[in-house]
Amino acid sequence: MLGQGIIEFTSTVGRDYLLKKFGNLDYANLAKRDKDLIKIVNVLCEFYDTGTLMSTKEKISLNQLMRQQVDQFVLHLEARRLKQSTIRQHEHYLSRFLVFLEEKRVMSMNEIDKIIILDYIKTLNIHKPSIAHMTLTAIRIFLKYLFEKGKSKIDASFIVPKDNYKKQAKLPSVFKIDEIQQMIGAIDRSTACGKRNYAIALLAARLGLRASDIARIQFKNLHWEQSTIIINQYKTGRELQLPILADVGEAVIEYLKYGRPASEESFVFLVAHSPFRGMTASCVTNIVNKAFVASGVNIDHRHHGPHALRHSLASLLLEQRTILPVITEVLGHENSNSTRYYLRIDLASMKQCILDVPPVPNDFYSQKGGYFYV
Repeated sequence: MLGQGIIEFTSTVGRDYLLKKFGNLDYANLAKRDKDLIKIVNVLCEFYDTGTLMSTKEKISLNQLMRQQVDQFVLHLEARRLKQSTIRQHEHYLSRFLVFLEEKRVMSMNEIDKIIILDYIKTLNIHKPSIAHMTLTAIRIFLKYLFEKGKSKIDASFIVPKDNYKKQAKLPSVFKIDEIQQMIGAIDRSTACGKRNYAIALLAARLGLRASDIARIQFKNLHWEQSTIIINQYKTGRELQLPILADVGEAVIEYLKYGRPASEESFVFLVAHSPFRGMTASCVTNIVNKAFVASGVNIDHRHHGPHALRHSLASLLLEQRTILPVITEVLGHENSNSTRYYLRIDLASMKQCILDVPPVPNDFYSQKGGYFYV
């Protein structure tokens, strides 16, 4: 809109933008970020036209007792610091299962047995194995929770059948050193915000810290005498100790001396406008996202937030032949199983595993049943 000199949004503006950007492209073949963009603009258009937003989520009604159990289960998941999307997913599939129990007049969790669970699985769409997998996972975690909290006499999680569904994670987005340097170099360090953003980008790129951990860094976490930063990771709760590299330390000091607003806050990084308070993880993510966009680095079909910089650091360490346990420690993973996720982007090492294709004997093509057999 700014580029076209448009100062007021209308649904016509939104639809013209989508038509110009995507034309007649097949929606099914678009990248997720493009699909998300289309959804966002369509929501804006809907709100402009109607003044309301229609929920597209299925509304699930439960009786008071079961709703209370679900709400307590959600609080339990939040205490475990699961992602909100994961919590909503568990709540949704569990609620559908509890509706089934109501219809079957199963009013106590102690009445649940394997037959009931199998009967419910039969009602699911067999063409969507992911739904069955997520449903079984939610039920299993819920039953385990009930037993651990003394709300159930037996641990019924063991009767939930296992499935062999395997979700293949997408390849992580990574950037080369020169692309990262281009992004960092494009940050304007002459302003207070620029000094802050520069320090944040370096923490993400050089140390591989998550956005949640960068936002929560406090002065007590910076041990200047030992040149180390020691934090308890928000995602895992595990302590992580990393060196304060020279350029990282200089950037943080420059922000503290010349960019940080005067404040009694214990957090190192603060929002730019009063009231000055600590930042959120989404603020940190937006800072890195905008830095990539402004730098001109090609970000098509690539995530370009702090986690992409974390992936890039792992990729760089693999290129330098760093052993897996060391990468695990640097990234603060609980074990090397999480770190193995990055092995798929180590193309140089995978090429060493390539086997020669054995030659095919000439008589293979002329044998009975062969493709060229006459």
